[in-house]
Amino acid sequence: MASPISLAIKLKPTAEKLVKQGHPWIFSESIEKINKPGKAGDVAILFDQRNNKVFGIGLYDPDSPIRIKMIYLGGGTKINEAFFQKKICEAYRVRKPLLETDTNAYRLIFGENDGLPGLIVDIYNNVGVVKLYSPIWLPYLKMLVPAIAEVSQVESLVLRLSRNLQKMKTSFKEGDVLYGNFDNHTVTFKEYGVNFQADLLLGHKTGFFLDHRANRYRVGQLAKGKTVLDVFSYAGGFSVHALAGGAKEVTSLDFSKQALALAQQNASLNNHTGKHFILAGDAFELLKEMVNHNEKFDIVIIDPPSFAKSKKEIDVAKKKYAELTALGVKLTSKNGLLLLASCSSRISANEFLDIHREEFNRLKVTWKLEEFTQHDIDHPIGFEEGAYLKSGYYRIS
Repeated sequence: MASPISLAIKLKPTAEKLVKQGHPWIFSESIEKINKPGKAGDVAILFDQRNNKVFGIGLYDPDSPIRIKMIYLGGGTKINEAFFQKKICEAYRVRKPLLETDTNAYRLIFGENDGLPGLIVDIYNNVGVVKLYSPIWLPYLKMLVPAIAEVSQVESLVLRLSRNLQKMKTSFKEGDVLYGNFDNHTVTFKEYGVNFQADLLLGHKTGFFLDHRANRYRVGQLAKGKTVLDVFSYAGGFSVHALAGGAKEVTSLDFSKQALALAQQNASLNNHTGKHFILAGDAFELLKEMVNHNEKFDIVIIDPPSFAKSKKEIDVAKKKYAELTALGVKLTSKNGLLLLASCSSRISANEFLDIHREEFNRLKVTWKLEEFTQHDIDHPIGFEEGAYLKSGYYRIS
C-alpha cells in the first residue's frame, strides 16, 4: 500500500465555517480547490480562505460523498504514532470510570466523537476489536495497533471491516488478527458484574451492543420479583441483567433463533432463580398475539434495530415506533414500566418522545416519563449527527 501523501485544500466559505465550528465531515461539493488527485488516507491539509494559514487536517476519501474526515482542528500537526497515541490516551481517560464498576467491556474509540472518523474500537475483557468503516485507516493500522494495545492492555486485537470495505481489494481481510493471538471466536466479559459471552468474529457490529449497558444495568436494578418482556432481545442483554437482578420470569423475543440461543447461553453464565423463556419470530406479529391473549408484564423493554437507515425511511420508521408504543402499552401491567428505545440517528430525541406522547394520548392512558437516557460515557457525543441512542422509561397506570 502506497504511503499517504499531503494534499493542499481550500474549502468553500460555508464549509470552512462549519469545520471551524467543529463539524468532522467535508462533502465533495464543499471543496473549492485541491492541488492534486488524492487516494484513501492521504493527508488533507486545509488552508484558510483569507490568510492562507493551515487551520485543520483531515483524511481524504475519494470514493465517499464525505470526501474529507477531520482528525485535527486548530493549525497544523504531524500525523504520526505520537499523534494517535495522544488521541487514544484521551479517549481512554474518558472511559476509565467505567472500569471501576466491575465492567471490562467498553467502547474505547467512537469514531468522529473521539476525533477518529470511521474507526471503532471495542474492548471485550482482554480482546479488542478494531472495526473500520472507511479505507482511510488502512495505511495507519501499523501506527494505531501498538497504541491501542498499549493503552487498553489487551492481549489480542482482531479486525472487522464494514460491508463496503469487505468488497474492496486490500491487503487486510475480515477477521485478521492484528496483534497477539486469537484463535477462538468467543470471549467472556462483565458488565456491572453480570457475565456475557460474545462472538467477536461473527456477531453483529463488533460482537455485542455495548451502548445500552447503563440501561441494562438500570433494568437489572428494577427487576427483582418482576415479570419482564425483552423485545428485539438479540443476545439477551436486558434479559440477563433482569435475571441477575432477581426477576421472577423473563421472556426474550427475537427474530433470530441463533441470537436467542446466545441469550440462553448468556443467562446460564450467571446465578439466577428466575425462569427464562424464549420466543422466535416477527416481533410485531408476536406482540399482537400476546395482546390478543391479554398477556401482561411488569416491565416491557422494546429496543428495535434502526428503522431509519436513510432519509426516505423516516416516515415508515415513525409509524413503526408508534405501533410498538401502542403494543407496549397494552402489554404493560397496571403501574408497570415500559422502556422504549431507539438507535435511529435520523429521528431526534424530541421526535421520539413526541411519538410516545401522541400514542399515549390516543390510547387515553395515564403515564409518566420517569427517566430519559441517552449515551453512556464510552459513547460520547462530539457533534449532532453522532447522537443516536435514546430511551424513555414510562410508568403506565
